[in-house]
Amino acid sequence: MKNEKTIDILKTAILLERKGKAFYSHVAMQAKDADVKEFFQMMADEEDEHINFLVNQFESVTKTDSFSKMEFKHEDHADDEILTSKVKTKIESASFEAAAISSAIDMENRAVAVYSERAQSAETTEERDFYNWLANWERGHNKLLHEIDKALKDKVWGDNNFWPF
Repeated sequence: MKNEKTIDILKTAILLERKGKAFYSHVAMQAKDADVKEFFQMMADEEDEHINFLVNQFESVTKTDSFSKMEFKHEDHADDEILTSKVKTKIESASFEAAAISSAIDMENRAVAVYSERAQSAETTEERDFYNWLANWERGHNKLLHEIDKALKDKVWGDNNFWPF
């Protein structure tokens, strides 16, 4: 299986996750509110977990010419959703953090696309399952970010009396 396409996808994925971690870490450092800071740090920490999984698979592919079998699990998003509801009220609509939410949605969309496309062309069940699992985890991030973005849009409309009725 050790082909350049597999290695290239893993390298791309590792870089994508490292960029995400750097982005979320930077936003967390810049955030003034503790809940907003915690949310972005949580996102950075999860990107770090993705990096570790990808690096482990990269090492497996380069050493054994196959994806290693993994137990696919990650933490439940219940706590994330509680934190997200706090964040919705703390981010100002025209702030740096609001712009970061929009950028993060684009980043997470890209990750979902990369992982989903690779899962479809995977050469083994282990590889397919691995990329599907990562894509689903990124979809969870996307869901949280979209909820915050929607709340921010509703807040802008409400604050500025944009409603037509």
